[in-house]
Amino acid sequence: MPVQVETVSQPSAQDRLDLARIYADAPDWLLAPHADAQALIDAGLAAGTLIAGRFNDRLLGAALLTRGDRPWQLSHLCVRAVTRRRGVGRRLLEQARAWAESAGQPLHLAAPPGHLESQALAARAQLPLASL
Repeated sequence: MPVQVETVSQPSAQDRLDLARIYADAPDWLLAPHADAQALIDAGLAAGTLIAGRFNDRLLGAALLTRGDRPWQLSHLCVRAVTRRRGVGRRLLEQARAWAESAGQPLHLAAPPGHLESQALAARAQLPLASL
């Protein structure tokens, strides 16, 4: 599935619906420290850190990618439940890693401390784990 990863800066009305659907399936721990999915989306858009995977003009997965002079951090990675296990999350990780490497920065996966699912994802992706 050719998923195109992009930084979302000016989402269309359909993009906003897709983002809401992506994070509607997210567990509460994934949304923290934001109050809800909409607060997470709004914060990512305002900061310019929201990235998403697009296929056939629809967003299927999203994450926050914090860039800078220190290690870049990928956090709040979520894929729509109906699209999981099809490589969308992996594509988001790969593109974030490629962008970080081209900027000369390492990429870390940021997650709540002690969260086993995040630790497993970081190990599979061979990324260091940072605390949120």
